[in-house]
Amino acid sequence: MSEEPTDLVALNARLIEVEGYLHLDEKRARAAELETQSAASGFWDDADAARRTMEELSGLKEDISAIEAARVLLDDAVAASELAQETDDEELRQEAEAMASQLESNLSELELTSWFTDELDHGDAIVTITPGQGGLEAQDWVDMLFRMYLRYCERRGWKVHINDAPAGDVIGLDRATFTVEGKNAYGMLRAEQGVHRLVRISPTDAKKRRQTTFAGVEVLPVLPDDIEVEIDPGDLRVDVYHASGPGGQGVNTTDSAVRITHLPTGLVVTCQNERSQLQNKAAAMQILKARLYEQEKARREAELDELRGPKHDISFGNQIRNYVLYPFQLVKDTRTGQETGNVSAVLDDGELDPFIVAYHRWALGHTS
Repeated sequence: MSEEPTDLVALNARLIEVEGYLHLDEKRARAAELETQSAASGFWDDADAARRTMEELSGLKEDISAIEAARVLLDDAVAASELAQETDDEELRQEAEAMASQLESNLSELELTSWFTDELDHGDAIVTITPGQGGLEAQDWVDMLFRMYLRYCERRGWKVHINDAPAGDVIGLDRATFTVEGKNAYGMLRAEQGVHRLVRISPTDAKKRRQTTFAGVEVLPVLPDDIEVEIDPGDLRVDVYHASGPGGQGVNTTDSAVRITHLPTGLVVTCQNERSQLQNKAAAMQILKARLYEQEKARREAELDELRGPKHDISFGNQIRNYVLYPFQLVKDTRTGQETGNVSAVLDDGELDPFIVAYHRWALGHTS
């Protein structure tokens, strides 16, 4: 029999390591245990507990399925490669290479999951984008980043709920807050926390001069039900107002938009994209709780970097990533050195995985 190509041998070694990282045997045993629990009479008597059990079971099955699929893909790639060598079939060789490339991508995703050690990493995320230096064009930059993240979430099959995205004074958005629901959403997106810098020819400048613009991205975890944040109703000021659409046009005739101010900390949260005042208030409270939780955790552990990284002005010298559209095209992460000249793939198509995977690999090296 022909000898396996070196890359397939290496991929097999990586897969064995991933199976160890993700404790495959333990996952199978735990899944079997939960299957037994879910089949027991009276399982749904406690609906909340049953829902949590089924969510855990679903996650375990997804991990097990992903590893098993990787093993099948590897076996198929090995078989195709061996047959290609024996028959000198170029089409089979290309097929084997394509399967190996897909397996490498799948293994990178599985390895990334194994790096998420905080339970919150596996849950949902709340993302807020705010304009920094750059005047009105910073609001346009907020809109560009907002669309980039929406596309990225779409690529990953995550659900997005837009909480607040009021139009800017002339162009773009004044800010954008949205909740992302999906496996590992917070773990993945926290790589985007920080200042993002755009360099381009100003679309609003008649002289077509180069403009540098900044926006800040904040990423918070959606807190699970078993984490409680105590908020005294007396510490809150709740204001209601008309929701507005692009250009300042009213999108409804009732005071459905909600602004909540937490008086002791000065934190302000707004939400206007839900249909009713009650829904907007609930969404705003979820965001406020996440911010208060983060603040308390940072104070308790004296490690502000753990969730949101060092606080910086949204201005030059503090950016985590540069997006250059002129005089050349380049997106480069200042932390990891990851870069691409295909700016459109990043901004228009949301191709962020290479940057996010590179960040977590870099972060792992800085914390180990």
